[in-house]
Amino acid sequence: MTQNKRDLGDFSQEDIFDNPPEGPIGVHRGSPSLLRQAIPFIVLLIVSVLAGLLVWGFYSGELSKVFVRPEASSQTVARKREEPKSEKKDSAKKEKGGNEKGTDKNDASADSNQTQQQTPVATVNKQTDVQVVNASGINGYAAEKKTQLNQAGYTNVSADNPSGQVPDESVVWYGGEADKATAQDIATSLGIGKVEQQTGIAHPIVVVLKN
Repeated sequence: MTQNKRDLGDFSQEDIFDNPPEGPIGVHRGSPSLLRQAIPFIVLLIVSVLAGLLVWGFYSGELSKVFVRPEASSQTVARKREEPKSEKKDSAKKEKGGNEKGTDKNDASADSNQTQQQTPVATVNKQTDVQVVNASGINGYAAEKKTQLNQAGYTNVSADNPSGQVPDESVVWYGGEADKATAQDIATSLGIGKVEQQTGIAHPIVVVLKN
């Protein structure tokens, strides 16, 4: 009996294994931090945003601009810079062409006006000296035509008989270009179809009557 108590007393003595460290012991884990818990949600959010941007860039065409080569981009910029210059050159050429056309028209108009001014305007002079020669053999025929010219407004008309060679048909002769318009008007008034310039006549206008 005494021996058994001694043995029990020996077992009740503490050894180094009976003094465990303070705190939890074993495979038990502590609760994770908030940051570690939020990491999966953050990653999911970033992936969702990137996917949305890719989809938007694909359908809007902005994604293709990101992958444009620098050379192509620089060429595009250069073309955009050159286009305004080309447009300016074209507009300058058009303006120059318009000015040249306007100048040509003005020059042509000026030349036309100058030509008209240089060309003397033919006028009918009803005060000029007119001789009516009766080569028809009809008595009083020259006097009759003289009266007809007086009624047409001619004030200096004389009637005579021929003194030399006469033409084969009625004609109105005039001496100079200044009398041409008057000779044509007289021929119209008397119904004579032939008007000619004749040198060496005694009067500015001579009317020879044949019939």
